[in-house]
Amino acid sequence: MSKPLIVVESPTKVKTIKKYVGSGYNVAATVGHIKDLPQREIGIDIEDGFAPKYVTVPGKQKVIRALKTAAANADEIFLAPDPDREGEAIAWHTAEVLKKKGRKFHRVLFHELTKKAVLTSLKQSMDLDENKYRAQQTRRILDRLVGYQISPILWKKIKYGLSAGRVQSVAVRMICDRERAIYAFEPEEYWSITALLSGKNPPQFPAKLVKHKGKKISIKNGTESGDIVKTLSVAKYIVEKINKKTIKKNPYPPFTTSKLQQEAIRKLRFSAKKAMSVAQQLYEGVELGAQGAVGLITYMRTDSIRISAEAAGEAQNLIAKRFGPEYALERPRFFKNKNRTQDAHEAIRPTSVFNTPESVTPFLSRDQLALYTLIWKRFVASQMAQALIDQKSILIAAGKYTFSATGSTVRFPGFLTLYQSADDLDAAKGENNKARLPDLETGEALDLIRLEPKQHFTQPPPRYSEASLVKALEENGIGRPSTYANILTTIREKGYVEVVKAYFKPSELGFIVTDLLVENFPDILDVDFTANMENDLDFVEAGKINAQKLLGKFYEVFGKRIETAAEKMQSVKGLGLVSGLDCPECGKKLRIKVGKNGPFLACEGYPECRYTRNYTRDEKGRVTIEEPAVAEAEGQVCEKCGMPMQVRQGKYGGFLSCSGYPECKNTRSLQSNGKGPSTGVKCPEKGCNGEIVEKKSRRGKVFYGCNKYPECSYALWDRPVAEKCPQCDADFMVEKETKREGRILKCLNEACGFKKQVTTE
Repeated sequence: MSKPLIVVESPTKVKTIKKYVGSGYNVAATVGHIKDLPQREIGIDIEDGFAPKYVTVPGKQKVIRALKTAAANADEIFLAPDPDREGEAIAWHTAEVLKKKGRKFHRVLFHELTKKAVLTSLKQSMDLDENKYRAQQTRRILDRLVGYQISPILWKKIKYGLSAGRVQSVAVRMICDRERAIYAFEPEEYWSITALLSGKNPPQFPAKLVKHKGKKISIKNGTESGDIVKTLSVAKYIVEKINKKTIKKNPYPPFTTSKLQQEAIRKLRFSAKKAMSVAQQLYEGVELGAQGAVGLITYMRTDSIRISAEAAGEAQNLIAKRFGPEYALERPRFFKNKNRTQDAHEAIRPTSVFNTPESVTPFLSRDQLALYTLIWKRFVASQMAQALIDQKSILIAAGKYTFSATGSTVRFPGFLTLYQSADDLDAAKGENNKARLPDLETGEALDLIRLEPKQHFTQPPPRYSEASLVKALEENGIGRPSTYANILTTIREKGYVEVVKAYFKPSELGFIVTDLLVENFPDILDVDFTANMENDLDFVEAGKINAQKLLGKFYEVFGKRIETAAEKMQSVKGLGLVSGLDCPECGKKLRIKVGKNGPFLACEGYPECRYTRNYTRDEKGRVTIEEPAVAEAEGQVCEKCGMPMQVRQGKYGGFLSCSGYPECKNTRSLQSNGKGPSTGVKCPEKGCNGEIVEKKSRRGKVFYGCNKYPECSYALWDRPVAEKCPQCDADFMVEKETKREGRILKCLNEACGFKKQVTTE
C-alpha cells in the first residue's frame, strides 16, 4: 500500500514536516500556484456567468509531474498549502490535478510548524472549503476584470505599459489626495507662552499658558503675545490646584500582519515586503542545531489578535521565572477581535516562548533575529502585568491667566520592562523633555524666573510613509493582510509614486492616471466602495453572499463605464490635459502630454508651433515651466559652424545643441561625445587608448562602448567590471543576470569560461 501524501505550498516546509511525520508519509510541494488565469488574455467568460478559464502556470508542468509521481497509488492526499484563501485555491487545483477514483482528499491547516501542531492538524483534517475557494476566485475575477479592461484604455489614452488595479489604484489616489491637501494647506501663525517657575522646593519647572478667564487661549500673533507677556511679567503666580492620579497602562495585543509591518518599518527600517519575506522564513522553519528545522512563529498573514490558552499559559510560566511573580498575571490575558467575519488564525506569536531570542541567536541571520525578537517581545509583553504610572498636574493662576504643568513617573514598569512600541518610544521622548515637578502646596506663591514666548505655524498633513500608508489602508478596509506589501511594491514599480526621504510622493504620471480614473471610474477609485467590496468577499467566504450575484452586480455598472471610457476618456496622447499656461512662443495653450520619458508640456498649436518643455509644480501644486538646463560641453565643437556645443535637456533626455542657435540649429546625441559614466575599464582593442563608458541606444537601452567612437567601435551589452579574471588573468570581466544563475561575474574569454556568483546584502 502506497504512503499517504502531504502536499505543502513551499519547498522550504518539506524538510521541516518530513522530520515531524517520519517515514509514514511522503511530502511534496507545489511551489506556489500550479494553475491560474492565463497571462495574455482576460481568462473570464463574462457571458457565461464570469466563468474563469484556468491554465497550468508556465513552467509548472515539471512540478505537476513530480506531484503525480509522489502521489503514486496513494489512497489519501493531505492538502496543506498555507491556511488562507490563496492556499485554499492551491489545494483545490492540486486536488483537480491528482483526482483519481477511490482517492480521498483532506484539507490540513498548519497554523504553526511544530511537531505537535503538525501531527494534531493531520488528525483534525477537514474537507476542502468551497466558500473560501470561491472568495479567492471572486477576488481574482474582480481584479482581472478591472486590470485587464482598464489597462488597455490607459495604454491607448496615456502610455503603453500602464496598469490599473482594484486596490492599488485606490492606494495611489490616497497618496495623491494627501499631496493635494498639502498643496491647499495655508499655514496659520500662533504663539505659545511658557513660564519658568520656582517654589519653596526645588527644582525649577516650566508651565504652559492654557487659559484666559477660564477659557482656552489662542494667541494669533506677536503683538498679542507681547501684550500678554507684559501683563504676565508683573502678575503673581499662585498654585491653584494639584491633581494626582495613577494610570494603569495595558500592553498591546500580539501582532496582526499590518501591525507587524508598521512596527518593523518604524523600528527595524524594514520595508513591508522585507518584513513579510523574513516572517515567511521564520514560519516555514529554521535549522536550530540539534533540534533540526523548527517553525519559530505562527502563520504571519492574519488580522486576528486571538491566542491559544496553551500559548498564554506557557508565557505566564516564563514571565514568572524570568521577571518575577509580580510581573505575571493570575489569569492569562486574552484579546477579542473586533468586526471580523472570520477568525481562523491566531495572532502572530512565537510557537514556543522558550525559544528565546538569546537561545536562537546563533542560528538566525541578522534580519531574522531582529524580526523574531520583535515578535517574541510583543507576545510575551502582552501577557505581563500592567504598568503603573503616577501622573501629577498643576494649575497655576497668574491674574486672569492660567498655566498648566504636568509630569509623570513610573511606579511599576510592568510590561514596559520588556517592550515598548514605536508610539510608546515617541511619547517617551516627549516626556523626557519635561522637567521633574517639585513638591508644591495649594495656595503656594511661586517665583517667576522668566517668560518664553514662541512663534509657531500650523503644519500641513504629512505625506504617507510605508507604515502610515499600511495603517491607513487597514483603517479604511482597503486590501487584506496578505496584500499590503504587494500594493506598496506595485505602486512604486509602476512609477505612480516615488519615495522622498522615506515618504510617498505621487509622480506626475500618478496624478494624471489617478485624475482620469477618478473621472471615468468613480466607483473603482472610491475608498468606501473598495472597502465594502472587501467586506463582501469576506461574506462570500462565510457563505452569506453568492459570488456570481456579487460579480453580476459589480459588472452591471463597471461594464457600462468601460464602454464610455473607451470612447470618451480624454487622451493625453492627443490634445492633452489642461495646464493653465500659455505658450511663450505663439500664445496658444500649453497641454500636458506623456512621452517615453514621462509627462511634458507641448503647445496645442502643433505642428505649426513645436514648443515643448518639461515642467514642475510649485508649492501650491501649480504647473510651472521648467527651463532647460544649459551647460557648456567641454571640448565639443559644432561641426557645421565651429561654435561651442552646449548640453541641453529635452523631452527625450539630454542632447548636444549648438550655442549659435537659432542661426545654427545643429544638434546631436549626447552619447556621441563619449562622455557617459565611466566603468573604469580600458578599451581592449589593440592600439586604442580609450576607456569603456556607459551609453544609450536610440531606443534608450543601456550598452557599453569605447569613448573614442567613431574611431573605435568596440561595444558590448553586459556591464564590464574592472576585476581581473582569477583563472586566465584577463583585464576585466562582465556582470550579467540570468533567471537560472542570478547575478554573476563572467570572463569574456570563451576558452577560460570562468564565472562566479555575485552576492549582495
